[in-house]
Amino acid sequence: MSSEVHTERLTPGERVIAERYVLRGELGRGGMGVVWRAEDRVIGRAVAVKEMRLGEGVTPAERAEFEERILREARTAGRLNDPAVVTVFDVVHDNGSIYIVMELVEAPTLAEVVRRSGPLAPEAVAEIGRQVLSALEAAHAAGIVHRDVKPSNIMLGDTGRAKLTDFGIAQAADDPTLTKTGAVIGSPAYLAPERLSGHEATAASDIWSLGAVLYFAIEGHAAFERDTTAATLGAVLNFVPYLTRVQGPLAAAVSGMLAASPAGRLSAPQIRSLLGAVPGTRVLPPQQGGYAGTMMMPAGAVPTQVNQVGEVPAGRRGPRLWPVAAAAAVALAAVGGGSFVFGHSSGYDTGKKHQLAADAQPSDAVQVYTVGGPHADFPSLGFDSYNTCLSGPPFAPGTPVYQNVDCTKPHDLELYYETDMVNTSFSKYGSDGNGPIPYPGAALAALAKQLCWADRLIGPWAKPAGSAYTYAALIPSEDLWNGAPDLPPDWKADHTLRCVMVNTGGRQLPGDVSG
Repeated sequence: MSSEVHTERLTPGERVIAERYVLRGELGRGGMGVVWRAEDRVIGRAVAVKEMRLGEGVTPAERAEFEERILREARTAGRLNDPAVVTVFDVVHDNGSIYIVMELVEAPTLAEVVRRSGPLAPEAVAEIGRQVLSALEAAHAAGIVHRDVKPSNIMLGDTGRAKLTDFGIAQAADDPTLTKTGAVIGSPAYLAPERLSGHEATAASDIWSLGAVLYFAIEGHAAFERDTTAATLGAVLNFVPYLTRVQGPLAAAVSGMLAASPAGRLSAPQIRSLLGAVPGTRVLPPQQGGYAGTMMMPAGAVPTQVNQVGEVPAGRRGPRLWPVAAAAAVALAAVGGGSFVFGHSSGYDTGKKHQLAADAQPSDAVQVYTVGGPHADFPSLGFDSYNTCLSGPPFAPGTPVYQNVDCTKPHDLELYYETDMVNTSFSKYGSDGNGPIPYPGAALAALAKQLCWADRLIGPWAKPAGSAYTYAALIPSEDLWNGAPDLPPDWKADHTLRCVMVNTGGRQLPGDVSG
């Protein structure tokens, strides 16, 4: 076979490396090297070959160290087994250069698809996120941190399959010897804040980058990219991104991934649960046999952003679909690692459907009030944990007095969702004796809007036919948060968010019906 390779006539521009791989033509190039379309003559398959290149001024010892690291990381990446990973087949030396031989996936990148066709539909973004998350989990379990998760490293096949490329390469690319070449390592708009602060890349850094990627797919532009590198880095460190095209679990997932503190980011299982709750998301079956043939995505096959329309059955408003654990995880991410305001509200009609208006915001539908203490909007408004429906005066700031009522009867106020905003084991009220969590202020108000709106959105029974509801988020005042001495009698520190609803025009809420 080796003799056949050497004696075969090659066309101009073609060459053979390692006496096995024929480089047919260039597929692309970047700061780290050139990617070639190639053929493996031993087993007769098409492959992609990345030729790794270092700039001038690197000493032989530094070059040897860099190449050894590439070999080590690429070989580790070659052992990854996940449908969303572009497989590494081989690593070879030839004529003083190092080449990584990979699976050839001829498909557009996420960056190209969005550039060509605009933002993707929420369910398409959720599927891409779930697949790339699976690839990252496989890598992290093998001790590999990708370090360069970005839209141009995610390829999209016409079957809906996503492939994450450059495993092993991106890890090696962070070698400090590269700084002598003047190359920019990684894409600034997708580098986690801690990396810009000089910390090592971790699995949490990849999660942050995936959050930035999903933001790009949802909105059609990068959250942090600016005209200059310096401005981009400043945005990563200081800018709070805002999603306008989605709400609910997808927004919560992106929020949790983009928390500024690595410790405050959602875990992979939490992210998967939220992405799986996106309306219309389908779970792809396990891939059989890998990518075969050409996987170009036709222009007509690219999903575009559409408004979601959901049926709203009359009758019982029922239990909430978003698990409290997931909501609490998002709350921790936002309170512990910076606030992220996401989503938009609905415009209501009087029929059995509601349509999500792309230009509306959660604040249009959810008002935020503080509870507890003399400085709060509601100084003494309390709730019985066993009753969620109340009757009394019109809902307005002050000291209203409400009575518990059977939810099957008409009522004036309904508590439809509540969750503790922090894990109490981290506060002075927990068993471990750690110091208190500072009052989050505006961050708490912003998160409350999102959580209260997301819960109503996920429950399609939020608006029975003929009703038009008003929603409010009740958050602890600073006094209540910290357990100040001027709280009402028998009150103690409380970190609970409560979401309530009232009917418009002074009418009572209809009683829930069974069945």
